[in-house]
Amino acid sequence: MKGINMIQLAKELGLSVSTVSKALGDSHEISAITKKRVIELAKKYKYKPNPFASNLRKKKGKQIAIIIPDIVNNFFSLVVDGIESITMAKNYDTFIYLTHESLEREKALLEHLENGLISGLIISVSSGKEGYGHFQEFYENTKLPMVFFDRVPDLLQFPKVISNNYDCTFDATLRLIKAGCKRPIFFSTTEPLFTNMERIRGFQAAIAHAGISFTDDMVVKCSDDMDYNYSILRKLFISKKRPDGVFASIEKFAISLYQVCKDLKVNIPRDLKVIGMTNLRTAALLSPPLSTISQPAFNMGKEAATLLLKMIEKKSYAAANDIIVLKNELTIRESMQS
Repeated sequence: MKGINMIQLAKELGLSVSTVSKALGDSHEISAITKKRVIELAKKYKYKPNPFASNLRKKKGKQIAIIIPDIVNNFFSLVVDGIESITMAKNYDTFIYLTHESLEREKALLEHLENGLISGLIISVSSGKEGYGHFQEFYENTKLPMVFFDRVPDLLQFPKVISNNYDCTFDATLRLIKAGCKRPIFFSTTEPLFTNMERIRGFQAAIAHAGISFTDDMVVKCSDDMDYNYSILRKLFISKKRPDGVFASIEKFAISLYQVCKDLKVNIPRDLKVIGMTNLRTAALLSPPLSTISQPAFNMGKEAATLLLKMIEKKSYAAANDIIVLKNELTIRESMQS
């Protein structure tokens, strides 16, 4: 059995988790026969007790795990600040885990946390390519409360904190068109994430609303590799179908675009109008200053933490259908001026 945890050991042995834990710790409360059974099964499955969990046991379970794709993105840094503004006031410790956009690491982190004594999780998912069954499995094994934010799975039984990605993308795309764009394009991620899909829907709806014929090549897929992004964007802007407007769904895509435009001497906003999703304060310092849609990252963290603690501290609280939607902020700067 791959990645077995103490809960699964206890189930197979027909013992309580507490008994298994004490047996593995060589407690005098457990008989020699029971200890032998537990240790033999643990050896069979190559199970090793988690020292992290042992150290936390004395702290009475006031720990929150935060699982996010990265910490370099200013958005996630602000979310963590928002979470800790709530958890610190309630004397909860937070432990931050980075998936680095790896589905395998995300799964491994959940397996690791099954053996710990955390009280609950706050998560922004790394991918949707293979579905979200690993979150369902984790919940079935632990029954721990989980709150998802921003990048959320299509699992109905978990609460979510999101922003109005569809509406703000629709409005921003119309702004591009009203500023004179005849062929706007959307820079998309390669992952089938909820946030990205909502933004694409908003973009397509605005294109249709403006009476422009949508074609598949109006959505350009970028990656985490900045060199790759530079290469495909450069090819795009030296082609005959060069766009005159861009919606960059992630801040790093806008940075690559600015570099390409500088190298090809494409003038923003005369030749190209640009808006990007970003929480970077430096957006106003770019040349020209970048028009932005900023997510309420700090408040998103606060809402997620508040909801999770309510679930932890009020055991009967039913949060399965909770979806909190916050408004993004549109700021028009020189990159979209006519």
